[in-house]
Amino acid sequence: MSVEQEVLAAAESRAAALAVGDAEQLGDLLHVAFRWTAHIGDTYDRAEYIRRNTEGHTVWRSQTLVNPEVVVVGETAVLYAEVHDVVQSDGDASETFRMPMTQVWVRSDSSWKCLAGHAGPRLT
Repeated sequence: MSVEQEVLAAAESRAAALAVGDAEQLGDLLHVAFRWTAHIGDTYDRAEYIRRNTEGHTVWRSQTLVNPEVVVVGETAVLYAEVHDVVQSDGDASETFRMPMTQVWVRSDSSWKCLAGHAGPRLT
C-alpha cells in the first residue's frame, strides 16, 4: 500500500467512525492537538469535535470522499476531496451536504492522525 493509500484509508476510517458515532475509534484517528473548522465557520478542538459528532448533536449517516487527492511531504499529508455528507441535526430529517474538504494528516507512532481539517462552503 502506498503512503497516499494509507492516508486515504485513515480518512475513510474517520468517515466510518463518524457514520456509526464511534467516539473511541474517532478519537484514535485524531491527533491530540486536532482542530476543525466547520462549514459555518465554527472551530472545535479534539474533545468538542468528538462530542458534537458522537453524542447526538449531529447524527452522521455517511460521509463519502469524492475524487480524493493526497499530497505527502515527509511525515505530513494533505488530503483534498469533495465530500457528500448525510447528516441529521437536532432531530430533523436527514440532509445531504456537498462541500470541499481539506484535512491535514501527520504520521504519529507509525499511524496517520488527523491534525486539522476544514469543510465548506456548501455546494449547491
